[in-house]
Amino acid sequence: MSFFSYQTIKKCLFQLDPETAHSLAGLGLRFSALCPPLNKCLTKQYFVTHPLLKQTIFGRTFQNPVGLGAGFDKNGQYIKAMPNLGMGFTEVGTVTPKPQDGNPKPRLFRLIDIESIQNAMGFNNRGSHYMLQRLKKIQFFDYPIGINIGKNKLTPENEALDDYEKLFKAFKDYGDYVVINISSPNTPGLRDLQNESFIKAIFSMGKAITTKPILLKIAPDMTKEDALSLCKTAVESGADGIIATNTTIDYDLTDSPYKKDFGGLSGAILKDKSYELFRAIGKEFYDKTLLISVGGIDSPQEAYKRIKAGASLVQVYSMLVYRGPILIKEINEGIITLLKKDGYSNISEAIGADWK
Repeated sequence: MSFFSYQTIKKCLFQLDPETAHSLAGLGLRFSALCPPLNKCLTKQYFVTHPLLKQTIFGRTFQNPVGLGAGFDKNGQYIKAMPNLGMGFTEVGTVTPKPQDGNPKPRLFRLIDIESIQNAMGFNNRGSHYMLQRLKKIQFFDYPIGINIGKNKLTPENEALDDYEKLFKAFKDYGDYVVINISSPNTPGLRDLQNESFIKAIFSMGKAITTKPILLKIAPDMTKEDALSLCKTAVESGADGIIATNTTIDYDLTDSPYKKDFGGLSGAILKDKSYELFRAIGKEFYDKTLLISVGGIDSPQEAYKRIKAGASLVQVYSMLVYRGPILIKEINEGIITLLKKDGYSNISEAIGADWK
């Protein structure tokens, strides 16, 4: 094993508090983006592009379908480093109108025995102004970027629309799509906004402000019937896509000695729960709107399952912590192999294949 392999680096990072390790990894990513020889070397090693994988979505070219899920790059500091990890796109945030510290520490935990993560971060970020300055600096960087937005913790539920209005206005000319996050379990009352009335209001307001595609990210902890109803309302209200799913608060999924009784679970523990809900959504909406699947994706086979169930794109976050960027390369190369095996000439032909 090379001294510079991710598994070697992981051993060092896992000796640190998870949030400290996250910050240190972030510094490494920023350095890699600023060092042309390292940048070129890492991109060559991990970034996979192939005609089978290439798609045009929202008027942008996605070289491969595997992207970074929201939550890792809360402040838009690592965008230029994402190709170094092999990512075909990235999603920054969640960003709130005002800066906020998030919930008290400790708030990030590794469930090492089940390759999962539990977080109660609470939208800690530097706010929309800081994010805007970051995006302005990289506006000529040719790479697909999503912006995940959420309300501030202290904003009352009846004023939540005001927060989202400020965010739509701030980012109306930046990024390639915007994601409405009302599904995090770590901001009190946020999931209560997952209702028909709020969905109609926020899409009506957002569509009047920006021409950027607007997507909705949903939680995994609702019934399939409720999820389908919510997605139907969103699509009818103008949603350009659905992202499923956010983290879960179903703590009965594991008896891991490392788990807490607060925060959202992600990683391997979420895989089956996320897939089952996504499959129901895919069956109903794969040909009606763009779908992105996230939650425990840990192999080419799992990613391909999501694609055949209706996903145009997939996202990875927690499993990246445990497997490193080689996982992204393996997923993309594996998808190519699976597409060839099934006789497809492009990934677009496989999207929703389970329902065709």
